[in-house]
Amino acid sequence: MTKTCTIHTKIDAISEEQWQHITEAPTANFFQTKTAHSFFEKVGVETFQFAIEREGQIRVYLTGIIQKEKGIKSKFSSRAIIYGGPVISKDANDEDIIETLQFAIDALKKKVIYIETRNLNNYDEYMHLFAKVGFRLVPHLNFHVDCTDVAAMKKRMSSSKLRQVKKSLKTGAEIVEAESCDEISAYYAILHELYTTKVKTPLPDKDFFLGLWKNNTARFFLIRYQGEIIGGIVCPIFMNKVIYEWFVCGKDGVYKNIYPSILATWAAMQYGADNNIPRFDFMGAGKPDEAYGVREFKSKFGGELVSHGRFLFVAQPLLYKAGKTAVKILKSI
Repeated sequence: MTKTCTIHTKIDAISEEQWQHITEAPTANFFQTKTAHSFFEKVGVETFQFAIEREGQIRVYLTGIIQKEKGIKSKFSSRAIIYGGPVISKDANDEDIIETLQFAIDALKKKVIYIETRNLNNYDEYMHLFAKVGFRLVPHLNFHVDCTDVAAMKKRMSSSKLRQVKKSLKTGAEIVEAESCDEISAYYAILHELYTTKVKTPLPDKDFFLGLWKNNTARFFLIRYQGEIIGGIVCPIFMNKVIYEWFVCGKDGVYKNIYPSILATWAAMQYGADNNIPRFDFMGAGKPDEAYGVREFKSKFGGELVSHGRFLFVAQPLLYKAGKTAVKILKSI
């Protein structure tokens, strides 16, 4: 008989020793840490967390946020996002995983249209367990860059991207870390323009990014030229194991021989190499069956193409279908 388990819904119930154990799991990632969870709470984002404890150890842990648009649109856009994917201990058995996932579904299904795990690690061995409780795998690509050797990292990059990095630096562009709220604001203005005109998906407000910087939750590598911030990248770091590209932007095509988005991406990769962080994670490269210009851009940096996918549980099918249609319309405008 399986020994009794406890389901925790409060992060304070997990001891430091238990945290240490669960963060050593192969599926551990920055977005499933106390740091990430605490940050989302501080900036006023609605969060959730579920953990199963058995024999004194946390076997499975997942945390995420509730995203929704403001006003009347909230009813048609509410979704639960589990960034990074759940953390599953090496000691977890099938029952642990199924119970945690089912508990999360029961707690969230009346609040959101769908639940989605955005996997940053390999969950192949657990796929059948997600399917048992109603999740389906949605194929989704990503790139992982090996940062263990700078020379090898450069060799794997496309010659055109490496030339653009060198040209940008030679022309006078600088890689700097953010030092003031004004620099964060300048970066955010570029990012906001990108999301408004091209990406056309919701973007957190400026206070979210100021909070990331003020709380030292992520590093901001900015591109400066002639005293002006012209691009940058936001990079959380997980236990000196992975550095992530969360948001990147730049005034591309504005200055001759300067490529701020490319230089910002390189800045994160170089930081990883210089600080013995073995992997740079692009955090997504689109669906394999859909053309995606960003995937082409990311492919030039010499990363390994991986397909860890996303697990999707649709709690309210009619609203989910209506929401997908609305997103397509908005992106086409």
